[in-house]
Amino acid sequence: MALIDLCYLISAVLFIIGLKGMTKPRTAVRGNWIGSLAMLLAIVATLLHRDVVTWTGILISIAIGSVIGTVMAKRVQMTTMPQMVALLNGLGGGGSFLVAGAYLAGKEHTTLVSAGNEGMDVLIATAASGLIGAVTLTGSLVAYGKLEEFKFLKDFDAPWQKLANLLLAVACIGLSALMVVEPAWAEVAYWVMVLLALGLGVLLVISIGGADMPVVIALLNSYSGLAASATGFVLNNTLLIIAGSLVGASGIILTRIMCTAMNRSIWAVLFGTLQAKGKSTTSDDIYANVKSTSPEEVAMMLEVAERVLIVPGYGMAVAQAQHAVRDLTNLLLAKGIEVEFGIHPVAGRMPGHMNVLLAEADIAYERLKEMDEVNASMDKVDVAIVLGANDVVNPLARTDPNSPIAGMPIIDVDRARTVINIKRSLSPGFAGIANPLFALDHSLMLYADGKKAIVDIVKALQEG
Repeated sequence: MALIDLCYLISAVLFIIGLKGMTKPRTAVRGNWIGSLAMLLAIVATLLHRDVVTWTGILISIAIGSVIGTVMAKRVQMTTMPQMVALLNGLGGGGSFLVAGAYLAGKEHTTLVSAGNEGMDVLIATAASGLIGAVTLTGSLVAYGKLEEFKFLKDFDAPWQKLANLLLAVACIGLSALMVVEPAWAEVAYWVMVLLALGLGVLLVISIGGADMPVVIALLNSYSGLAASATGFVLNNTLLIIAGSLVGASGIILTRIMCTAMNRSIWAVLFGTLQAKGKSTTSDDIYANVKSTSPEEVAMMLEVAERVLIVPGYGMAVAQAQHAVRDLTNLLLAKGIEVEFGIHPVAGRMPGHMNVLLAEADIAYERLKEMDEVNASMDKVDVAIVLGANDVVNPLARTDPNSPIAGMPIIDVDRARTVINIKRSLSPGFAGIANPLFALDHSLMLYADGKKAIVDIVKALQEG
């Protein structure tokens, strides 16, 4: 046991060091490796525990999980990474409530009664693990479906939903209390509570709009950590408590950052009430004066520019245009033109989505600027290239109080001297609303696939 405890202590320290390393781009990869090493050490130490009855089932499970994980890691595209994160959050929550339930099923109820306060602590932790884990599982699956844009999950808004949320939450808390005061009924109450919590997870997330999914993913990540931490109390596993607490705390901090970036209330996220304030204008009249351009014309504008700002969005991820963007950046820098990237905190489908894509293309991290920094000097930008972004540059966030994105801080590219919007069409973004930016007098549309458009601009610059 002393060796196992020592391994757990080392793993906990490595988890903290790894998390610290991932706060900076230059140390992020090393931090990830340190975290992976910590998890490997924790697994090995757990397998050496004397309570392991048989290795057969464990080894089979490890083999199956390793194969599935390897295949998914190889096949997942950067565009679907947010869906992967949502799925992993859900599986973490599901694993937590199943482990807690299995522990409860393996305990004699008389043992829990005779254990006094210690038995009560275990029951409270078990109830917390079941409630949070079940909500995380179904909430994450709904988030996954919304990110995949399943039609049956869109625009769900039932008048009875808030009342149902309240009743389910009260019922879950009541059943949790029953587990504690009547241990003889603990197992039955637990699984009924889990079933109700699964329904609660669906209702909490299903009405939240797609534009708010980055916030929801961050919150569900926190939930999965809290569920794991509660399971650690159930199993009396110190390392699981520490690791779950780290995930839970970092997830809630990230959620707070995302809420600030989107002008959303964290309480609205917690209780599943992030909804549009009304209907925003989507009339085709907004696009009556849209002007198109060509790669050659864009190249001419870039030739005489002194400062260029590129604002990437989900469209860049879909087109896999990050490497072409790197080529354009290097070409402009070689001509003495300053190039920066304006990164909105919720650009893409999850926090840091654009940062990861651009880092993959070896674009210097120093060129990635936060929203507030680029907005402060937007008037000095000669050409702003909006590559596949929509909602995060939509002026309706400032002007239309009925818009689903009303009040959300945006990157103010409409203040740049010239705006080039690269999109395949005038289709709306994830929020489903029109964007007046496309029809401004100093705004031009380059209709094309993101990668092809950038490649054609690079070619025109080289030929010029």
